[in-house]
Amino acid sequence: MQEALTELIACNQLEEIDTNLFSGRASGRNTSRIYGGQVLAQTLSAAQRTVSDEYSLHSLHSYFMRMGDPKRPVVYEVDPIRDGRSFVTRRVVAKQYGKAIFSAALSFQRPEAGFEHARPMPEVPGPEGLASDDELYRELFGGGDYRWPIEFRQVSPQDFKNPQPSEAVSYAWFKTTDRIGDDLASHQQMLAYASDNPILVTALRPHGVSHMSPDVMVITLDHALWFYQPFRVDDWLLYEVHSDVAGHGRALSRGRIYNRQGQLVAAVSQEGLLRMRK
Repeated sequence: MQEALTELIACNQLEEIDTNLFSGRASGRNTSRIYGGQVLAQTLSAAQRTVSDEYSLHSLHSYFMRMGDPKRPVVYEVDPIRDGRSFVTRRVVAKQYGKAIFSAALSFQRPEAGFEHARPMPEVPGPEGLASDDELYRELFGGGDYRWPIEFRQVSPQDFKNPQPSEAVSYAWFKTTDRIGDDLASHQQMLAYASDNPILVTALRPHGVSHMSPDVMVITLDHALWFYQPFRVDDWLLYEVHSDVAGHGRALSRGRIYNRQGQLVAAVSQEGLLRMRK
């Protein structure tokens, strides 16, 4: 698992092929398509390469348009829309075969003081003693290395073999499988990568199915991310997810991410397709 994390970090170090133009590759755990969180992380990395270190990302709004081919590099085109004194704005389009597979608008901000309040962290069991997703998958599929660079521990995991209807809420602790240094930009990339994992599948819970159920199709359409406090993704973070609505083959979920000290460090929103294959 540490090897998977090392590879993921290396994949986020994009190759600069021209001014505001970068190339990235998928990590080895991608098979039929590129995991959406990897495109998110690399998009953030491309935008960060064009922004001064005195600014850090505070919001990202993105759309997934096509499935990425893990066997082919992804080209990231960065449009430096605006450089202001307090905020810097970038637009990034990720392409393969000359067509856009993903686009994002990103806003960076200089640190500043202001009003502060946050929704309290929910009272849930800590990560100690909870089974990891890796352990759950090993139990379901047998032995093997699932090469997941982020360790997730669900507070109330679904029974993949016999899922039952439940409230459209989930709680999961997560962190990288090893330390990753002190650079905030890298921690933001890793959180972006992880944020695509449990959020949309929470919308399946009221319907008594999971993403492992036969004929269930789950595909991300858009993803938004906001940062409010510095954090470390190599220490446990709590991902609280609520799915507010599903209809017309789509579902909307929103998430809040807290550190162990109870600070709300990031917020997430995602809409995606939820379909039964015909």
